[in-house]
Amino acid sequence: MTSLNPLQQHFTDKHEEISLAAILDILLDNRWLIGMITAGFLLLGTLYAFLGTPIYKADILVQVEDNSPSAAASNMLADMSAMFDVKSTAPAEIEILGSRLVVSRSVDNLHLFIDQGPKYFPIIGALIARHNLDLSEPGLFGMGGYAWGSEKIDADVFNVPQVLETETFKLTNLGKGRYSLASSAFDQVFEGVVGKTEKFTVSAGVIELHVAQLQAKPGIVFKLVRNSRLKTIQDLQDQLNIAEKGKQSGVIGAELLGPDPYLVSATMNEIGRQYVQQNVERKSAEATKSLDFLDGQLPELKAELDKAENLYNALREKVGTIDMGEEAKLVLQQSVSTDTQILELRQKRKDLSTRFADSHPSILAIDRQIGALQSEQGKISGRIKTLPNSEQDVLRLMRDVTVNTSLYTGLLNNIQQLKLLKAGKIGNVRVVDGAALPEIPVIPKKPLVFALALLLGLFFGVVAAILRNILYGGISNPEDIERHAGLSVYSTVPLSDAQQQLNYKIKAKSKEMALLAVSDPHDTAIESLRSLRTALQFAMLEAHNNIVLLTGPAPGVGKSFISANLAAVIASSGKRVLLIDADLRKGHLNQYFGMGRGKGLSELISGSSKPSEAVHKSIVPNLDFISTGTLPPNPAELFLVGRMSELLQEFSAAYDLVLIDTPPVLAASDTGILAALAGTAFLVARAETTKLGEIVESMKRLAQTGVHAKGVIFNGLRLDTRRYGYGNTGRYRYTAYSYKPQDVKS
Repeated sequence: MTSLNPLQQHFTDKHEEISLAAILDILLDNRWLIGMITAGFLLLGTLYAFLGTPIYKADILVQVEDNSPSAAASNMLADMSAMFDVKSTAPAEIEILGSRLVVSRSVDNLHLFIDQGPKYFPIIGALIARHNLDLSEPGLFGMGGYAWGSEKIDADVFNVPQVLETETFKLTNLGKGRYSLASSAFDQVFEGVVGKTEKFTVSAGVIELHVAQLQAKPGIVFKLVRNSRLKTIQDLQDQLNIAEKGKQSGVIGAELLGPDPYLVSATMNEIGRQYVQQNVERKSAEATKSLDFLDGQLPELKAELDKAENLYNALREKVGTIDMGEEAKLVLQQSVSTDTQILELRQKRKDLSTRFADSHPSILAIDRQIGALQSEQGKISGRIKTLPNSEQDVLRLMRDVTVNTSLYTGLLNNIQQLKLLKAGKIGNVRVVDGAALPEIPVIPKKPLVFALALLLGLFFGVVAAILRNILYGGISNPEDIERHAGLSVYSTVPLSDAQQQLNYKIKAKSKEMALLAVSDPHDTAIESLRSLRTALQFAMLEAHNNIVLLTGPAPGVGKSFISANLAAVIASSGKRVLLIDADLRKGHLNQYFGMGRGKGLSELISGSSKPSEAVHKSIVPNLDFISTGTLPPNPAELFLVGRMSELLQEFSAAYDLVLIDTPPVLAASDTGILAALAGTAFLVARAETTKLGEIVESMKRLAQTGVHAKGVIFNGLRLDTRRYGYGNTGRYRYTAYSYKPQDVKS
């Protein structure tokens, strides 16, 4: 990595520092713009915070409980419950909670597809109504039917033809329990009674309406809209925000945002109720299926039990009292236990096979258990064969009776348990927290709105200031001119507060002299012109004559101010100076001296006047002045065909310095003609107004006539609020300058 030497590092650090200073200068110069944009954003934020529709949030908390049976339940009940209980996971329950099954029931029960409410005055009507608990008088000055208070309507039935869905209907309270219904979709106006189901026939079909409640003064207008039921369900599904509270917690939260706190609260509570209800219905349906299955198994088990008991009783009658040894009793107990488990598993498999294929993991697991128990039963059968024949027969019959009795009794118990479960309407989900009525809106959050408005206002204000500087900002540092244009800056003239006062006289065409060099010779701007006077002496050493031309890239750079005051400053040093106002389009140097145009340069060039008639002698000691005279319609042609060159030669010989104030070089072609006659030419640039590209273009225009600008006079630099800094990008945007001649009375 190449390191910088100390000198390079010095300039690099300085450049970075100046760049930061330039940004600060830009922001400071555009502080009013930034302030206005920020104030605008704050105003918009305030309007939104106070006039925007408040949005409320209602939420519920649901717990999905474990389906496993309690320890007190019997093994048989546990096994049978497992046959109809479906294990639920949080993701599955989240989908069910937001499903069309649950949401559609809520939409139907709350009539959410009916949009209904008072007609409010735009923007401020709803705001006023939110703070008015009384019924209001209708309309604005009795017109419009607007509501301003706590007016309410409850239309629980509103069915319209499909083509009229989303159409806005206007319902007006007529008083005494009556109302009128109208719409732009039809010409009729129908009347109805509150509390009665009305049917209105229109060309599109029949409108069915039942207004259960109408709380308003006569004349108040309400809006009714019947939306698509399916669209309402889909919209509500999209608006629901459902998520599990904590990983694998089994607790699910659901929330809904809306402008009506009562409606969002009621909607969430209804969704919670419907969710629990569908869960109970699902459990009840599964219990019903299991009951049907067990009821079908009961006769078979009863027949098996009766058969076993009959055989056992017949054996007892034949052989009398039977006394088994301890070995036979132990084998009987083990055989009964094994056979009971095998029969239970076969019943379980039979039920599962109605819902799953034989390759399902649950069925395969049961098959493995049955196989293991059958293997164990085979071993027990081998032990039975070692017993005496009489004991073998008794043992088999006692085993059949015991097993069938146990299964039959267990089946009866399970049937009773399932009947209780079905009748109890208990599911495995519950609403832990219902939706409370929200009191504080979640949107807009006023502190956040104000903070965002302030930040956005400042951000866009800064962006606007920087863009304004890039697109329209001028040079703020004279060093940029020297660096990028290659022209020396001979003088930097600060902005004069005193001249601002004199400008009022100039604009008013006062007869008093408005020359800063005379009224305030010690002003900082005049001091800068004195420095320019000294520099001008050295600049003219190589000039072929003593004629100095002052021009600028565009109007408004202060060229006339520089010309008039520079001429006065040079004259104060004892030199005889002639100031010529050669701007035959808009020249107004005469106003600095409190005089009219009179006869001037245009008359001299055309030959209609003599120098003795056009030259105003000693308007300031040692300073003579030639005004524009009558403004001609074609200044450029006048300079080309007139005797301007001859006149300048005469004046050059008669004066120590001839100073010519010309039109802007980018706005008129006159300057190029006059520049060819001058020995020295200067460009006047205005701080923060003139662009670097304009100076470069002005140099090119002068070069086309064979004239090279000697340097630049940097005018209008404000010293009170800024420091020298890089405040310009150096980009040039072409502007079509308008500089048409104007008629000014002399």
